[in-house]
Amino acid sequence: MRNKGAIWTLAIALLLVCIYQLSFTVVTFKVRQDAKKYALRITKNSEGRLDSLGLKLRDRYLDSIASEEVYNFLWLKKYTYRECQEREINLGLDLRGGMNVILEVSTVDVIKSLANYSPDTSFNKAIALARQWQKSSNEDFVTLFGRAFASINPNAKLGAIFTAPELRNVITYNTSNDEVLKILSERANDAIDNSFNIIRTRIDHFGVAQPNVQRVEGGDRILVELPGVEEKDRVRKLLQGTARLEFWETYENADILKSLIEANNLIKEIQKTEKTEAQLAKQTEVKEGQQADEKTGKKEDQELTLLEEIQADTAAARDTLTKESLSEEMPLFAVLKPNITQNWEPLGGSLFGRVHYKDTALVNKYLRMAMTKGLFPSDFKYLWSAKPMTDPDTKKPTDYYELHAIKITRRDGRPPLTGDVITQANMQFDQTSGSAEVTMTMDATGTTTWARLTRENKGKCIAIVMDDYVYSSPRVINEIPTGTSSITGDFTTKEATDLANLLKSGTMPAPAVIVQEEVIGPSLGKQSINSGLRAFLYAFIIIWVYMIFYYSRKAGLVVNLALFFNIFFLIGVLASLQLALTLPGIAGIVLTIGMAVDANVLIYERIREEISAGKGVRMAIADGFKNALSAIIDGNVTTLLTGIILFVLGTGPVKGFATTLVIGICTSMFTAIFITRLVFEMMLDRNVALTFSTKATDGILKNANFNFLKYRKVFYTISASLVLIGVVSLFVRGLDAGVDFAGGRNYVIKFDKAVNNIEISKALAPLLKSQPTVITFGSADKIRITTKYKIDSDEPNIENEIQSLLYQGLRSFLPEGTSYKQFSSNYLQSMQKIGPTIADDIKRQSSWAMLVALAMMFFYIFIRFRNWRYGLGATVATFHDAFFIITLFSLLYGIMPFSMEIDQAFIAAILTVIGYSVNDTVVIYDRIREFFTLHPKRDKAEMMNAAINSTLSRTLNTSLTTLFTILVLFLVAGESIRGFAFAMFVGVTVGTYSSIFIATPIVYDTFTKEQKQAVKL
Repeated sequence: MRNKGAIWTLAIALLLVCIYQLSFTVVTFKVRQDAKKYALRITKNSEGRLDSLGLKLRDRYLDSIASEEVYNFLWLKKYTYRECQEREINLGLDLRGGMNVILEVSTVDVIKSLANYSPDTSFNKAIALARQWQKSSNEDFVTLFGRAFASINPNAKLGAIFTAPELRNVITYNTSNDEVLKILSERANDAIDNSFNIIRTRIDHFGVAQPNVQRVEGGDRILVELPGVEEKDRVRKLLQGTARLEFWETYENADILKSLIEANNLIKEIQKTEKTEAQLAKQTEVKEGQQADEKTGKKEDQELTLLEEIQADTAAARDTLTKESLSEEMPLFAVLKPNITQNWEPLGGSLFGRVHYKDTALVNKYLRMAMTKGLFPSDFKYLWSAKPMTDPDTKKPTDYYELHAIKITRRDGRPPLTGDVITQANMQFDQTSGSAEVTMTMDATGTTTWARLTRENKGKCIAIVMDDYVYSSPRVINEIPTGTSSITGDFTTKEATDLANLLKSGTMPAPAVIVQEEVIGPSLGKQSINSGLRAFLYAFIIIWVYMIFYYSRKAGLVVNLALFFNIFFLIGVLASLQLALTLPGIAGIVLTIGMAVDANVLIYERIREEISAGKGVRMAIADGFKNALSAIIDGNVTTLLTGIILFVLGTGPVKGFATTLVIGICTSMFTAIFITRLVFEMMLDRNVALTFSTKATDGILKNANFNFLKYRKVFYTISASLVLIGVVSLFVRGLDAGVDFAGGRNYVIKFDKAVNNIEISKALAPLLKSQPTVITFGSADKIRITTKYKIDSDEPNIENEIQSLLYQGLRSFLPEGTSYKQFSSNYLQSMQKIGPTIADDIKRQSSWAMLVALAMMFFYIFIRFRNWRYGLGATVATFHDAFFIITLFSLLYGIMPFSMEIDQAFIAAILTVIGYSVNDTVVIYDRIREFFTLHPKRDKAEMMNAAINSTLSRTLNTSLTTLFTILVLFLVAGESIRGFAFAMFVGVTVGTYSSIFIATPIVYDTFTKEQKQAVKL
């Protein structure tokens, strides 16, 4: 084996990297266990389960040590708990519960606003036509609008329509339509970027651990994932709320310092009084005796007391000694760092304090208390900074937020200037210093007000505020009478660009609307984790035992060792790339377990052939690896291509499945080709006796001699008949389109006992204005309700309305006295919404994915085998497999005791089967090519039959191992995976059949009679 040293180096390096990445998961798990033990100890709970109080204590404990160092990696680098969290394996929402939302920013509203809501007939017709085209196109709205406008009025000038104030210096009447469309595209993109930044900032202030906010590539949609969130209504309002850009006058820090000192003294006196009263109350309580534990309200009092007792623990992440020394004499300044020098001299600006993010609630309480007592000016209010402070040395965000002193100058409490007066804002570089700055221009009304503001506040700061958070507070140097201003500061290019987009947002109404939503309860997430882990464990054990049974103990253990490293590397790569592990992702891992042994099976079968030919074990192993390499590469590349298509065109759970599938294919090839070879080399060097079969399996299919091609027309007839039945079924019954394709809402509800689906559907029909679809979802006490009630509605409270209707209709099936709140938190386990636009996109992307997959398979086979016949045979076989699965779902939906909906998971199964089927076909084609090369003069039917027979053992083992793992998924992994597993099970079975009885016979039938006798390839 060449380059053995390099391979060892690479394997060890990959192993160490994976250990390093996974070590963070181990550390965070240990910290969480410590938090749980702490909560159990405080609550004196001997059952080992956390109640509501225990959960609060656990979360408070974890919050308190977020900035503490908990991991010292080889004494080289120390990591805080928060840093370890950022590097641990990230679980998807379906595994830990939470809320997944896709928002769509209305590009249409941006275009209308830039046209000053023009009444022009051609313009409005083009808008309507572009919206219609958008339902069946992947192109952006601006491009569609331009095409629609040109088709309606080819000679019209867009420059005459787009006359908004912010475009006056950019677009004129003579500006070409192409140039106008380019500018519109830039402005629309800026509006989406700004919406993204605003939403991200809102989420940062919402207080969710490890949120994920990202813009969907190439579109006008924003993905938001919020783990563990419970306030669903608040999130919906937060995400869809209209942004408010405002300019406020400010107080100087020096004007506020005296009030801060008085506030501190007030709080100190209040705390002393409360302490004295508490001591007196305690003495009175002791004298009167303790009340019985079961007295009403006792648990709430105990909960409050315990939370107060651990107050010191919640501050552990900061300098505890310093805080304790300050807490009595300077309670406010113990949590608020004033903006002063060491000599208590105030620094300039509106910034008057810095607060650790954990203490913001306490500071709010203290400041409100002081303002109520009149210690601050009557026109004073404070606002927090939008983002945490940046460390001047490292340029990284800290844990501290700024407090700014705002001056209210109007009687109605409104700001003196709002963002709708801004006509232009851009990032540019200062010609002298080269630093980034922001320039902004205002309309006539804004220019007048801005001139007065800058004149009256010369030398002071004006705060730029969005959603009541301060984004910037620049100091006024001189009066600005022209309405054109420059905002300078220590900006990075990104910060300056973000601020410019923020300023422009005042004239760009681009509301974000929720078009897809999924809410998963924590109990369902825990069930998904348990079922996923069980499926993984069972599949691993089954494959482990089977490989030892079929290939002998030693050879089987080598495969299993490679399989172990394959899974270890796969999970390590997921952790290092910070990719979320989802339930479909676990399904991908389980499927990888079955498919990963395919390469080893190919190698082992080749080794067995070489041994049967009389070669020694060492030579047989070397030749086995060599001769199996081309089939391994071809087979895995085809599956890899389908995985990439899934990743590129899929969303959500499909992307999670594709991620693990692609990584699993790469790691399985590495472990099968290199790790197993290294282990065999070590064993041979130590003279270990190796065998590659057992007594029970030694003769299986060894001398198989079936004439498959002789009966090809019989199998053609069988397949054609099944396809015909499928076509009839598709026309008569159609398919059961899930909400992914039809749009609608899914609700998973778990009751205390088994329920009747028909009765529930009848009870809900009058409320939801139509008969909802109700199916059993796993056990008999769990159902899934599907409805399209008001799916097109954008009303802000529509989700509450529907859930309230569900509660009304299901009250008779719930325990007596169940409140709406209890129903929402205890019985409603998950909710999913797919809007019509998302559904259209999913259908379009799914169709493209299948067509692209089939085309790629054809061209890859054509290129690799340099003959169109092989590409045709493989394409027909894979189309046959995909169509068979589709028709089977058409025939059986409503009959099988589980969901057979056509959704994204179903498409993922189809594409995976396409890859698997081609993989199976390629192995046979590879052997045919080999035999044709070795025996060019022999009869082609004889050679093809021999090729199929010689690969039967490999086909049997690969199919069985894959089917075993899929069967485990079907039985164990949960209801949401069951339809996918069924499609995969059928697909693998049919794919094996088509590789033998469809793909190869088609290649044979495309030869002429003369070519069948002797063909050189």
